[in-house]
Amino acid sequence: MFTRRNFIIAAVIIIGGILIFRKPLQKILPTGKVSEKPAVTDAMSTTPEPITGRPQVEISTSKGPITLELRPDLAPKTVANFLGLWSRGECDNLTFHRVEDWVVQGCDPKGDGTGGNSTLPTETSDASFTTGSLGVARRATPKDVSNDSQFFIVKKDSTFLDGEYTYFGRVVSSMEIINSLAVGDKIQSTTILTK
Repeated sequence: MFTRRNFIIAAVIIIGGILIFRKPLQKILPTGKVSEKPAVTDAMSTTPEPITGRPQVEISTSKGPITLELRPDLAPKTVANFLGLWSRGECDNLTFHRVEDWVVQGCDPKGDGTGGNSTLPTETSDASFTTGSLGVARRATPKDVSNDSQFFIVKKDSTFLDGEYTYFGRVVSSMEIINSLAVGDKIQSTTILTK
């Protein structure tokens, strides 16, 4: 039988337990409204380290591998974008949809030159689009944004692109593979060699 005396004893035990364990619980449990964002800690607020040096990437194509050297010093946002794209395999099994005597272009999700998003800032520099230069596709207007997935490699000096398109690297091996590519050849895989 639950008596008034038992009720008082139970209440004292419960209140005593709350008071005893209150401080440790405050240390463990967050305070504030449930809808509030948690406080940002040093571990949570880490900004990606800037990319330094000249990372290298190998792109395996249906004609063979090519190696690219990237230039984060000239186009940091572009290099970060493409390193992310390639490390996630987003160009794998996509084609080179544009092949002309002076350029090859690929990694269009739609495969026809209309895919990807125009959200990447165009990062122009003093670098010249000489043979083997790596750039980013964009529409004629607006010039200040480029495609976030389509890249191109020039097969011969194309200095008319200088200061108009983002230059973000160059071919360091297998230019002969690039010269042998045809429309529809595939990017089989991409491997980040150095960061």
